[in-house]
Amino acid sequence: QVQLVESGGGSVQAGGSLRLSCTASGSIFSINAMGWYRQAPGKQRELVAAITSGGSTNYAASVKGRFTISRDNTKNTVYLQMNSLKPEDTAVYYCNYKGWGGTSWYDYWGQGTQVTVSS
Repeated sequence: QVQLVESGGGSVQAGGSLRLSCTASGSIFSINAMGWYRQAPGKQRELVAAITSGGSTNYAASVKGRFTISRDNTKNTVYLQMNSLKPEDTAVYYCNYKGWGGTSWYDYWGQGTQVTVSS
């Protein structure tokens, strides 16, 4: 089992910045990917950004150039720096951890943290 603890959500005005953090603990996989998803009211959960244990990144088109994902493998922690925030970024942000178990991927989720951007 992998446990995820998120922090850093909150409320900010449009144009502002927030930084989310997520730390994984428990049965850490050597091959893994950590990322952030978000879900706005009435919408499906969507990928925001992800980063592999090797450092490869992937971003949603809507956040490219504004958000940066990074990780500290020594701390099993992933960060999401969110700049130039827009009201449409308002959502619950969920940390995700995918671990490769040799034959399949294992998926874990954080409890979610609210991000609210006001205009």
